[in-house]
Amino acid sequence: MPDDPALESSLWLAEELALQLSRALESMSGEATQVAHAPYSLNADEIDPAKSGWLWQEQTFSLGPEARIWVAAAQTSWEEIGNRVLRAAGVEDNDPDSIRSTYLEILSQALSSVGSAASARARQEIACGDARPDPPPVDAGIAHSFDLQLPGQTCRLVAVFSPSIANLGAAPAAKEPPSAAKPVTTPEANPSAIDLLLDVELPVSISFGRAQLPLKDVIKLTTGSIVELNRTLSEPVEVIVNNCVIARGEVVVIEGNYGIRIKQVISRQERLRTLY
Repeated sequence: MPDDPALESSLWLAEELALQLSRALESMSGEATQVAHAPYSLNADEIDPAKSGWLWQEQTFSLGPEARIWVAAAQTSWEEIGNRVLRAAGVEDNDPDSIRSTYLEILSQALSSVGSAASARARQEIACGDARPDPPPVDAGIAHSFDLQLPGQTCRLVAVFSPSIANLGAAPAAKEPPSAAKPVTTPEANPSAIDLLLDVELPVSISFGRAQLPLKDVIKLTTGSIVELNRTLSEPVEVIVNNCVIARGEVVVIEGNYGIRIKQVISRQERLRTLY
């Protein structure tokens, strides 16, 4: 394949997405996952959901209005991914909406982690913006295929990187020629990969509780109004990382500031049930 600077610069992003997909799937399904990626020639029929039947998801980033990643999967692929994750959580007899939303949550987690890694590479904050079920325009960017090698099954995704976000990979580095699919193993099998991620910052928030109010009550809220939450004083608060509850703890005060003392790290199955 002839040298293509745009393709070369997108290889880092493809490698990062492959890594984050493998991490997200192994974390939520408990199954060892490898992801092989390669440049892909996308045709007009595949872009059109009515013709291809593909489920497209567009993810925007705060790098700018043109910074976007589009990811597509055939129905057999996203159903297989969603079903495996739900079964790992002990959820059977899944309806199509639950399967689809579970697949999209896995994809959202992977793309959010890609944004965090891009922030470290660009040395500026790059956060995920809106996500929409939209396909890319024709010639929107560089496409790569991602073969998710699950036990007994291979599922393919296709991603399109817009030039403004693909160019993050243009930092000078020794590149391998993009002539063949490159397998990406999970961090446990590739110690050097986790070293690259140790300085990546993730958003951490604390949830004291939730409440649902009719619109008529929301309109009446004023200064001094009290909203009752769905958690008692004795119940632990939730620690949320990257939109996923990972632990519970108690509120403490440290030199005049609030803090959290971790009391329980929740299991992988419970994490799936508490996704925000």
